[in-house]
Amino acid sequence: MTGSAPALAARIHQRARTAAVVLAGFCAFLSLFAPQPLLPLLAKAFGASAGAVGWVVTVSTIAVAISAPLTGAIADRFGRKSVIVTAAFLLAVPTLLAGASTSLTQLLFWRFWQGVLTPGIFAVTIAYITEEWEQGAGAAMASYVGGTVMGGFAGRMVAALAASEFSWRWAFISLGVLNLLGGVAIWAWLPASRHPARARPQASTSAAMWRHLRNPRLLATYTVGFCALFTLLATFNYVNFYLAAPPFRLGTAALGLLFSVYLVGAIVTPVAGRWIDRIGHRYTLTLAFAFGILGIALTLVQSLPVVILGLALCSTGVWVGHSSASSFIGIAAKDSRAAAVGLYVMFYYVGGSAGSALSGVFWSRGGWPACVALVATVQVLTIVIALLAWKPALKS
Repeated sequence: MTGSAPALAARIHQRARTAAVVLAGFCAFLSLFAPQPLLPLLAKAFGASAGAVGWVVTVSTIAVAISAPLTGAIADRFGRKSVIVTAAFLLAVPTLLAGASTSLTQLLFWRFWQGVLTPGIFAVTIAYITEEWEQGAGAAMASYVGGTVMGGFAGRMVAALAASEFSWRWAFISLGVLNLLGGVAIWAWLPASRHPARARPQASTSAAMWRHLRNPRLLATYTVGFCALFTLLATFNYVNFYLAAPPFRLGTAALGLLFSVYLVGAIVTPVAGRWIDRIGHRYTLTLAFAFGILGIALTLVQSLPVVILGLALCSTGVWVGHSSASSFIGIAAKDSRAAAVGLYVMFYYVGGSAGSALSGVFWSRGGWPACVALVATVQVLTIVIALLAWKPALKS
């Protein structure tokens, strides 16, 4: 009996820190894409064009790409838990103030600061997992990614429901309150780092980043992250136009429900984490993106159930691939891992921006089939990169 008490305590500790990193992922993505279903309402409220109000989402993703590398340096200096918890609490401030905006310019200002603070949660949590999990890091990373998927979906739903029942202001207020509650839970459940990063006195952050960019395995990992969000945004930006046209003719509400396919990823991704631990990162990514290629091809079938199945395969493949790439950072980076994660996040969001822009060119030239060809090509390229660059390092 005496031996069972430490084992029970260890299980409780493990479950608490797993719940904390899942919640961190949830809170980080609760607000980032939440305004998407509100854009028509915001355009009407501010008397702005669709293009102008679209910056409500874009300005945050740009801020994420800018601040992510700097966040890694801050985490190396002040510690993982301190930065994660502080960012979770601070993120509530611009979220709440966004609800008090009296102009589109003010709203964009607060949305920018939401983007600046967001990597303090999710980028640092990735570094925390790679350093604190001595066993089962792949499963932990997959659980965390599942939390980000749930957070992104819940944020859109909370915002839409609050706006439809009350006003768009209450959408941001509701999200801000949820961020505060999440910050309290993360502070209570997340253990302090057992392996605090110790930066070398002579090594600057810029030197560490330059060193990471000269690491072929890390550079390949950054490229995989770039391609992952590239394919996700290239798929889900223009599939709306495809399904709004004949023969589908879906309305706005039905198109909004398309994001429900993300929930499949929230279920599958934690299970896929066991694949990472058993068969390795590159083979897990290969399987994930192979299903993604199948999924994007299925969207060409003019049957709505088949298209929805295809979209579910596409999004799930991205989340599993993202889990593989994120957890591989801990293998490829031998030091300054928070800085390495920050660079990954920067590449990830730059890839999303590129996918959004380039898919628009393909849509204008060849419609949805051209977008499908673009996405499938990038996914094949991603598989090739992972298979070639993620080979196990030779033992000396």
